[in-house]
Amino acid sequence: MPRRSEFRIGRRAVEALRVETGDATFWDCDLAGFGVRVYATGRKVYVVQTRGPDGPRRVSLGQHGRMSPDEARKRARAAIDRLKRGEDPLPPPELTVAELVERYLRAHVAAHCKPSSARLYELVLRRHVVPALGAKPVGAVGRGDVADLHHRLRESPHIANRTARVLSGMYRQAEAWGLVPPGSGPGRPVRYYRERPRERFLAPEEYRRLGRALAGAEARSPTWRSAVAAIRLLLLTGCRKSEIVTLRWDDVDLTARELRLRGAKTGPRMVPLTAPVLRVLDAIPKTAGNPWAIPGRKPGTHLSDLAYHWARIAAEAGLDGVRIHDLRHSYASRALALGESLATIGGLLGHAGVGTTARYAHLMRDAEKAAAGRVGDSIAVHLAPGPPAG
Repeated sequence: MPRRSEFRIGRRAVEALRVETGDATFWDCDLAGFGVRVYATGRKVYVVQTRGPDGPRRVSLGQHGRMSPDEARKRARAAIDRLKRGEDPLPPPELTVAELVERYLRAHVAAHCKPSSARLYELVLRRHVVPALGAKPVGAVGRGDVADLHHRLRESPHIANRTARVLSGMYRQAEAWGLVPPGSGPGRPVRYYRERPRERFLAPEEYRRLGRALAGAEARSPTWRSAVAAIRLLLLTGCRKSEIVTLRWDDVDLTARELRLRGAKTGPRMVPLTAPVLRVLDAIPKTAGNPWAIPGRKPGTHLSDLAYHWARIAAEAGLDGVRIHDLRHSYASRALALGESLATIGGLLGHAGVGTTARYAHLMRDAEKAAAGRVGDSIAVHLAPGPPAG
């Protein structure tokens, strides 16, 4: 056993230690078996030494500077206790958040999420979570860490909220894997930020400009036909981009006049095959061996770069700030203007619950106000005082 001394290991005390030649070990006066080995080169290493079932053992804990004295003391207590029981003094290092991120992306996200969701998860985790928390052990991340990260991203409320939700989901999966104790996840921040609605709806004149831009792109280059067809289908169905670009010819049921969307976000669903939609599909050349309705440039593939084509066409049509997803919002807006109910629109768009469709309720109120104005004006004409009787 190392001899007891009057030396107490602390930051200032350790930094003041020097040896001229060779090395020397200085033992702590409070914790028997805990010491720091000092080399003439200036290197200092925390060590423990104690007797176990197989005799005395000495183990290095880590280098001073990379490990604080308080952390070394904590590890020394655990190591001495394990040595006395005949166990490995240094258990495997705890998984870091960065390592958990890699496992989560590989084993869960890639296997269970749609490609678009997987890309979003990877972006959020690699761009925001790993730089902020990647070096921390998974068990050391608390609610305060999540709240701090959420606050730092406050200028982008959508990203801030998404990051907190993805992080929470990753920890729930870590619990399922047995990597962290149940209920030990960091949880959500105190309150999610209010996100501003991002809906953008096309006006009639914008629809006309977009129609001209699509016709022009189709006439200029045959390679744009797939992209033009996809955009027209998005306009005419209100479908999501992923639902259209992954549409197979087998999904087009001419008998039932339906599109069977097997890869829809909320599960398989049917979309009415209207006459305008059928005309778009009829104009797409079919290629032997390619099952996709929206073919890509390479044989046997579907279109994968619609965002590029949309950016070019939107710029030509003068649709500044209009995203592909806004075509879906515009479809809902036009349905409301024609008097369709929120429940009907939710069915057309494939919403899982009425809460998602309720985001368009303000448009219904606007339509009701406009209708009330027209009705009121028509009645007011009859109530206006006429010319005085002669």
